[in-house]
Amino acid sequence: MSAPDWSRRGFSLAALGAGLALGPLSATAQPASAPLPPGLIDDVRRRFEVPGMAIALVEGGRIALAQGYGVRGLVDPRPVDAHTVFPIASNTKAFTAAILATLVDDGHLGWDDRVIDHLPGFQMWDEWVTREMTVRDLLVHRSGLGLGEGDLMLFPKTTFTPKELVEHLRYLKPKTSFRSAYAYDNVLYEAAGLLIEAVSGQTWSEALRARILQPAGMSDAVIGETALFAAPDHALPHAKISGPDRGIGQLSNLVTDNTGDVFLAAGGLAASASDLSRWLMVQLSGGVAPNGTRVFSAAQGREMWKPQTLIPPTDIGAAGWPEPQFRAYALGWEVADIDGEMLLRHGGYVQGFKSYTVLIPRQKTGWVVLTNAEEGYAISAVGLTLLDRYLGRAPSDRIAGMLAARDHDMARAMAAAPTLARDPNARPSQPLAAYAGVYRDPWYGTATVSLADGGLAMSFDRSPGMQGPLEPWRGDTFRTHWRLAGIEDAFVTFAFRPDGRVRDMTMKAVSPLADFSFDYQDLLFTPASA
Repeated sequence: MSAPDWSRRGFSLAALGAGLALGPLSATAQPASAPLPPGLIDDVRRRFEVPGMAIALVEGGRIALAQGYGVRGLVDPRPVDAHTVFPIASNTKAFTAAILATLVDDGHLGWDDRVIDHLPGFQMWDEWVTREMTVRDLLVHRSGLGLGEGDLMLFPKTTFTPKELVEHLRYLKPKTSFRSAYAYDNVLYEAAGLLIEAVSGQTWSEALRARILQPAGMSDAVIGETALFAAPDHALPHAKISGPDRGIGQLSNLVTDNTGDVFLAAGGLAASASDLSRWLMVQLSGGVAPNGTRVFSAAQGREMWKPQTLIPPTDIGAAGWPEPQFRAYALGWEVADIDGEMLLRHGGYVQGFKSYTVLIPRQKTGWVVLTNAEEGYAISAVGLTLLDRYLGRAPSDRIAGMLAARDHDMARAMAAAPTLARDPNARPSQPLAAYAGVYRDPWYGTATVSLADGGLAMSFDRSPGMQGPLEPWRGDTFRTHWRLAGIEDAFVTFAFRPDGRVRDMTMKAVSPLADFSFDYQDLLFTPASA
């Protein structure tokens, strides 16, 4: 699940998407001017090869648009409409923060309460950090963990439970000192989900429905992968995985059982454009839903938007997004200043889907763009077009710009991190039996290397899709070929002791474009027998 990102990482079909134009607080009028240029979305879909998209847009405090475009999938030509549900992935984090805000409103906890006072058994690597970490710290990516550290316990689909995820936090070795640097993580949002349960007596899912979804009138929303693909109107996942790296090649369907239901508080919500138009209204109206129900207080709404952790400047390359004066992470949101406007924004990525949310609070305007393909550049083409409008910038061809940006960024990534070339004469230094065995990493658990069909095979024992042969690549480095397409392959390197026994096994993603949630580099496997 990706961090907030304006782009990164779509087959167009001729079916027309059914839509729904909504009005202020109910569902009637359209704004005086069309919020999107005619044909923009269909052009984006065609140029970026995206089967289906959906958009929710609030303009000036009025719901201006909740509409679907294209089709649910390459194998499901039914149209996307305003009620088609898409996973919103890490855009879920703002919902987790909002649940906590309602608990603060009710006096059950405070943002600066210590986690251990509400969640007994919570433990980080460092004793001092364990004692000092607050509820706020769980949400703002300053814990000292590395980027995406521990994500392989959540994604791809695993057999871990949320309780186990939190129990394993103590084995995640920090990369920086506490509160000293920004590094996006998912696992601490799972801790926030368990904290919600401990304080409220409701599971995260129950609290989300009772405290956010029902008061906001979000009637299409579903929670978790199982519920998503059981919903009567849902989008299907797609990605380009037939080329040398992800994002290159022919668009194809992905499997629909490779996310699981464990990472709910970090990214488990799926919602429709109709739902998300109401969510935007809640955010932009200080916590009041379109039906007049107060979801959270205006004070807590402001608190969730306050910058907490500075995000270092980044080179945005050819992406074309205006450079912010500052960037920071708040409670489930990224905050930025662009052209003198404060923007709240967040991205979401889970295999086969991308989404992006933007709020311009002073204008009471915001939007969510949903796609059923891994094409963040398509989302950016739409978002930049809207940003030009609302920031008073001169219109430009954002589709052409983002196509150029995609080519530029992918070429730069490949040049900066060339993949390890295969040695055509690769021969492991030891007999294959020497590599076989059960290996244990402190935070992930076990992986098994076994003899199979005259070679080696590997299995991540808590991740059902991560099974497959190991191909000799160079010396004592092998390459995985996972059973389920869409899981990033990895290089697996064995180091040996002088007596010929394996000392340890390390891993690294093959593709330089691999999402950070494939945090193979954080694993250190040693023989379990040792």
